[in-house]
Formats: sequence, structure tokens, C-alpha cells
Amino acid sequence: MANDVTVEDLVRKFDLEVVCGSEGLDHKIKVSDLSRPGLEMAGYFTYYPAERIQLLGKTELSFFHKLNEEERQDRMRKLCRKETPCICITRNFEAPPELVRPASEMGLPVLRTELPTTKFASRVTNYLEDVLAPRATMHGVLVDVYGVGILLVGASGIGKSETALELVKRGHRLVADDAVEIRQTAENRLVGNAPHLIRHLLEIRGLGIINVMTLFGAGAVRDFKAISLVIQLEVWKENRQYERLGLDEEKMKIIDTELPMLTVPVRPGRNLAVIIEVAAMNYRLKRMGYNAAVQFAEQLTNVIEDADEFD
Repeated sequence: MANDVTVEDLVRKFDLEVVCGSEGLDHKIKVSDLSRPGLEMAGYFTYYPAERIQLLGKTELSFFHKLNEEERQDRMRKLCRKETPCICITRNFEAPPELVRPASEMGLPVLRTELPTTKFASRVTNYLEDVLAPRATMHGVLVDVYGVGILLVGASGIGKSETALELVKRGHRLVADDAVEIRQTAENRLVGNAPHLIRHLLEIRGLGIINVMTLFGAGAVRDFKAISLVIQLEVWKENRQYERLGLDEEKMKIIDTELPMLTVPVRPGRNLAVIIEVAAMNYRLKRMGYNAAVQFAEQLTNVIEDADEFD
């Protein structure tokens, strides 16, 4: 689920002046796209995206002032819709009376900023894409290993937090323990962070809660990280066939993104921290175009074919 964001949140974030319609500051903003109603100023409202924030800048207002009085009233009246969250005027231009009247009647907020239209639009779009991004919360641990965001999942008590602690001791960084808040910031891009209450904290059974930043320094933690790989820890099952070559790649779908997943069996004597380090390095090699499993399979095929020729 995405977070709710209101016009009031926008006003506080960008220090906007409320010209009129303050009673509508609780209007919810549902889309990150913005609209610059140039065609609408010319009278074409057939495809008017009324659900977007409307921006009136130098171009729109200069054209608007060239219209006659009847046209100006008509354009602004049609611009004000109940589904429109707000109308923003840039460069500190004066709000036209033809806009203020219908907006005040409808309780539609008219806001003003001193920023140029393009710069303001860019900042608002980035802000809205972040806060309106689809979100999910997962049980697991998120660590940054050699620059690769790795999400450790598995049953409670399997050893995820202890493994994260060992990775931190080896110079890697903790992002989140126990609960990982994940948001999809772009297509096929997931970013994880810890809930504010448990940020930088790690729970070790038998020891309790520790503050990783206090113990190991600011370089041992980070606030958020893009997730590249999922590693599922599970108790070793004697009757299960685990992947030995690495040719078959599992996937885990989180929100709308599929991430590569490795299943690592856990039993006494296995050094999980080293295995995860190698998994991170191997993932980076694959991204660079080198796949050891594929190369081995090709060499094995060549050996078999050569042997058949001499039979």
C-alpha cells in the first residue's frame, strides 16, 4: 500500500503560500503526475487530467491574460474541479481573480511558490513518486554486502540476525533487522529501510537488543538500500535436493518486482557470513557478464562431445 499524502503535506514540504481554499488542505493527492494546462487555457478540456496537481506558470498565465474577460472566467471555472487536489502558481505570480473566486467557492486550494515552474515541477514529482510508491513490510534482515543489497528471509530463529551481526563485524553494513519496509520507487527497483523505531537496532537471542551504530560506528549502518538479491535461510533437509551448480535461478516476487533468490540450507559448521559474501561477489560477477556455472556447463559439454568423437 502507498502512503497517503495531502495538500497540507505539500504545503509544509515546499513552504508554499496558501492564497485561498485553506479548508481544502486535507485533499488527498493520488497521482505523482503533474499537469500544465496549456491546451485548457486555449479552451480544449476534452482530455483534461483533473485528478493531477495543476501548475500555472509564465507560459500559461501570459496566454491567459490575452483572453477576453468572458473567456478568462470560463477557463478558470472549468479548471476548478472537485477531483483536483490543488492549483499551484509559480514564480510568485499574482493569482487571477477569475481563479480565486471559483476556487474559494469550491474550497479548492490555490498555492503559490517563488520557484520557476520547471524546477518546482521536478521537485514535486520526485517527492510524490517517493511518498506514493507502492509499499510492503516483510519479516527479514536487509544488509549491504560489497554494495549489493541482500534481503535475508527465513523462519524466526533460523539465524538471520546473528548472520547480520557477523557480516557487520566483517565490515559490511546493516540496513534493517526483523522488519523491512520496502517501497517500489521505479520499475524493477525496490528500496528497503528500517522502521524508525528499530533503526540501527539488532536483536540477538540470549543477548538482547544492541545498537549497531553505537557499537561499531556510523560506517556499520545505512538508512536505506536498493534490494538486489534475496537469500532464504532454511534448516537443512536431508531429503531435499539443493542447487549445486547454480544454473537454475529461483525468483521471489515482492510488490511488482521479481528478484533473484538463493536458498541456503543452515546446519552446524556452515559459515553463513562467508557464503553470503561469496553470493554477493558472484552476483556482481553475473551482472558484469561472467557466470561460473554456465561456463562450467559449457566446458563439461565440450569434454563430453570430445570424448564421444574418440569412441
